[in-house]
Amino acid sequence: MFNKLRRLIQRFFRKSSTLNRQSLNAPSLIVIVLVDIFILANVFFGLNDISNWPLSPNQAYPCYNEWQSYRDSKEAGKDYEMLRRSMTSPTTFNSYVPTIAPDAPIRDGASFRTEYERLTVGHLGQVSAQCLDYASLKDAFRSPENQKTVATIDTKLAKITKLEDSNRTIRSQYDSTLLDKIAGQPRSQSINNLSAEQAKQKVDANSAEISQLKQDITALKQTLLDQPTTKALLSQLQSQEAFSPIEKGYRHAAFWYPSVQLGFQALFLLPLMAIAYAIHRFAVRKNYGLVALISWHLLIIATIPALLKVFEFLQVGVLIQWLITTIGRIFGGLLFLVSYIQIALIPLVGFGLIKLIQRLSKSNVNAQTQAASRIALSRCLRCAKKVRDGDAHCAHCGYQQYDDCPSCHAMTHRQMPHCTHCGAATGFDVNLSDRLV
Repeated sequence: MFNKLRRLIQRFFRKSSTLNRQSLNAPSLIVIVLVDIFILANVFFGLNDISNWPLSPNQAYPCYNEWQSYRDSKEAGKDYEMLRRSMTSPTTFNSYVPTIAPDAPIRDGASFRTEYERLTVGHLGQVSAQCLDYASLKDAFRSPENQKTVATIDTKLAKITKLEDSNRTIRSQYDSTLLDKIAGQPRSQSINNLSAEQAKQKVDANSAEISQLKQDITALKQTLLDQPTTKALLSQLQSQEAFSPIEKGYRHAAFWYPSVQLGFQALFLLPLMAIAYAIHRFAVRKNYGLVALISWHLLIIATIPALLKVFEFLQVGVLIQWLITTIGRIFGGLLFLVSYIQIALIPLVGFGLIKLIQRLSKSNVNAQTQAASRIALSRCLRCAKKVRDGDAHCAHCGYQQYDDCPSCHAMTHRQMPHCTHCGAATGFDVNLSDRLV
């Protein structure tokens, strides 16, 4: 097994660094490496673009995270915070994944529904109808009257913060002001702005104003909550019946999304690999050395990300997700068992790929190359055991070493492209039963 793997690796490097069976010089190797890097970068760019073509779960259900956060929150004032975020912090989107920008203003003339619908531009799939309905409710809530109410509340909250900071500053200076008074130090020499009496009066006045501002804010919040559009939005948020299809759809999409991405990536890679392989075979048959070399490197470059994506699928694909779910149901929290399965599964897949590559690599040209090496070492063309010069058959496996030349009818080595006597093309082909071992 290891000898076969070693020969496969040697053949791979020999084929990647030779042109017309001659080793590439250093400048040519540098050029081919640069070409490989350029091709590999563009392959990964293409994979990234096509994998982001289908809508992600966050794009197909853009309201899920926001809705789930609201339902999970245990804070008493979560209703107002949600309303305020809907008013001043619309969900904005980058090219792929929706994110919440807390203070980002909505674009001129845009709405939440418009923002959600924009996600389908350049992507495959549709945004959830429930999320679009939810966006319409948020747009209805964002009326000029409600915007003014929220802005007034924010102004009063900012003023409360400023007054509380002022009180903390005064209280931190109060002890030193009182000591100045007890020591009889003149007021003009004090480092504090207020005397002890003035400090107490200022704190009391600030506290009274803070209390009034809080009452005003409570009244404004209640006014906001009493609006019909507010009630409709909160009713939707609090409805389990409305949230259930969104939650179910999001989890289903999240479960299948890695596999869907892999499928689209396969649509990008497989035609590229097939075209490169076809060109390589054609170039080898026609002895187009440079085309054969470039197409071989293209095939290898396309195969590298394909293998990476297979192992990625084995890490996060549908199979592993199913195993995680099944083990979670049967064994509770013993999810480390999935790692054991992956440790056993991934090497098996790797060995299977090695066997597949070995079979694919046993082309007529490889057989002829290996046959030439064995003839030079006086070994059997089939089993590679030692044979004497002139022996018609191998004493070990019985394989016939010579055949009639179609041109001069002299005995010449099998599997070689030209006759050793007249030099004419033999046209010999390697049957499946004659594959080298």
